[in-house]
Order: sequence, then C-alpha cells, then structure tokens
Amino acid sequence: MKIAQVITRMNVGGAQEAVLFTCMDHIEKGHEVTLITGPSEGPEGKLLESMPPPKSLKIIEVPELIREINLLTDYKAYRALRKIFRENPFDVVHTNSSKAGLVGRAAAWAEHVPVVVHTVHGQAFHRYEKPWKNQIYIWAERFAAKRCHKIYAVAEAMIQQCVDAHVAPRSKYEMIFTGMDLNAFVEAKRDNALRQSVGIPDDALVVGTIARLFPLKGYEQLMPAALQAVSENPNIHFLFLGDGIFRPEVEKMIADAGRQANFHLMGMVQPEKMPTYTAQMDILAHFSLREGLPRGVVQALAAAKPVIAFNLDGTPEVVKTGETGTILEPSDPTEKLTREMRALLENESDRMRMGKNGQAFVCKYFDWHYMSDCVMNSYRQLQKELVKD
Repeated sequence: MKIAQVITRMNVGGAQEAVLFTCMDHIEKGHEVTLITGPSEGPEGKLLESMPPPKSLKIIEVPELIREINLLTDYKAYRALRKIFRENPFDVVHTNSSKAGLVGRAAAWAEHVPVVVHTVHGQAFHRYEKPWKNQIYIWAERFAAKRCHKIYAVAEAMIQQCVDAHVAPRSKYEMIFTGMDLNAFVEAKRDNALRQSVGIPDDALVVGTIARLFPLKGYEQLMPAALQAVSENPNIHFLFLGDGIFRPEVEKMIADAGRQANFHLMGMVQPEKMPTYTAQMDILAHFSLREGLPRGVVQALAAAKPVIAFNLDGTPEVVKTGETGTILEPSDPTEKLTREMRALLENESDRMRMGKNGQAFVCKYFDWHYMSDCVMNSYRQLQKELVKD
C-alpha cells in the first residue's frame, strides 16, 4: 500500500510521535510511506532530530503548511498538496492536526485519492474558546468531514463532542487510542541520587505534573491545592515537568508562601529523560482544562503511578476512581482537591494497587504497534467497502 501521512509540523509532541510510530510500523510491514509536513518550528524542538526516522521514509516539507491561519498561505499549501497527490498515486492519505486536516483533506479529495482519513488528536473548538471562534472551527471541521471517508479520534469523549457539534454522524468516527513507546516508563525505577540532586528527600511523597506551564493547563487550580497540601504535610513535594509563560506566576505563588523547598520546577525535560523523572513521582496530578486524552496521564500509568485528574475530555476513559486513580470535577473547591490528593498520596497500598491496574491497562491499549495495526485494519476495511460502492 502507498500511504501519505500529513501533519502541520513535526515538533516534539504526542500527535507527532503517534504519526512517526505509525509510519515506522507500516514501513516495517512492507508498505511505502511518505510523510508530508510543514516547517517544524517552535520551542518544543524537532522530533525528527531527536527520533531519527527510517531511511526508507520519504519526507516532503511544504513551506506553506503552517499552523497560523493565513488565507493566502493556506491556499498555496492546498495547491502544493494537490500537486503532490497528483504526482504520487497514493492509496491512502491520512491527515493529522487541524490545519493539515483541513487543507490536506480538501486537497486529497479534489485529487480523488481512493481512501482519505483524518485523526483528531486535539479539538480545535472547546468550552474555553470564544463562541465566534468555535463557530468558525466547527464550520471548518464540517467542511473537512465531508471530504474524507473516516475520522479517527483518540478518545470517545472527543467523538461525542464532534457529534454534538454536528461535525459528522457517529458512523464516520472510529476511536483509536494514541500509541506510544511505553517500555521505558514501565522499566524506570526510583533513583535516590536523582531525587537528591533535585532536592527531594528520600522519604518525601511526590506529586508530579507533566504539562506546559500555560493557561488552561490546570496550574490555576493545582497551585492553591498544592500550597495547602504542603502546609498540612511538609513531607509532600511537587515535581513539575514542563515550562511556559505561566512559570513566573507559579514561582511567585511559591515564593510568597515561602515554600520553595517543596516545589521543583524542572522546565522542559528531554523526551528520553521523562521516564526517569516520572518514576520519582508517587502520583501524577493532571488538572488540564482542555486536552484530548493526556499523554502524560498514560505515561504516568505506564510507570505504575496513579493519577488524580478532572472529569474532562478523554481523561475518565483511563483514570477511573478507585481503580487507576481519582477523578474530580473542575468546579470542586480547593479543599476537596487537597483532601483527595493527600488521600491518594498517603494510602500506600491503594496507591500501589491503582498504579498496577493502570499499568496493565495502558500497556495493552496504548502500545504503538497496537495503534498502527488498528489503523491499517481500518485502511483495508475502507478499501473493501469503497470498492463495493
């Protein structure tokens, strides 16, 4: 099969890794794969440098395929993609991310590619966006949905959001969890030397986060609860993996409370070091207000760390209260967040049981080979159905 994967940029990120893993697995199975991407600019770094792709993966960079909305540039990207699809008789064009999904599907459909599919990794429209912007995004998604045969989503909740917004009927969607390489998280061990170098005592209880320090990532809800937790139990420490524009405000809140010794802000951590840092946590707190299915949650569970998180988007599909962690509501008061965080931290037997449950679940359903097999099976099923039609 001749397959094109299209994505807006290949910076370091969950959607990009999933695309690269899919390319790798399909190449291993004998298919011819082309990766089409825009320029991979941004502070996150370039994924294809940190994870060199197979030599047989053909890569085409389209300079006009950019993340920002620009009608002239977007039209140029559309024309460039049509030319690529015209000159390369692909059996399947698989688009990823909002911009590449819109422009790429339109171009592939116009060139009569036999199978056109798209993956929703994160929703462009959401409850915290301006209503007029949401309407534009929903209109664009409806337009693109009419120009593909199947839409994959990384969580059932995201499918329901699209159906409720009348983007496309439920029959057009298929849920496929994002595949990851979880072996390093499963095998990572506690490292007292690393904890000491960070400033975490050997006997400390550690709450971790894996999220950029940006608005809507949950730090506005987490910080008051975290500061209350350490005031009640000074043996609790917080390990933050991520960076961003919210960092100065977080640091000020910590300094104003005089709790610098309890908070450890590691900034951007290289992907290869993430498993080791995650292994130093006792639980993960993920209070993001907008996420498809959080990658950090899956990775923490792979490291057998239970998760406390909000009942939003795809998170409750992997975090189940009493089984793999604790689910709370975004409207819950700070006192409840603190209480539930401490309860999960301070009950070791429950914590260990939930961590093991979570590890078993994600290792089965989030393995990248499993993901790419599901994708390939869908391609083949679509080929059969479309030939019949």
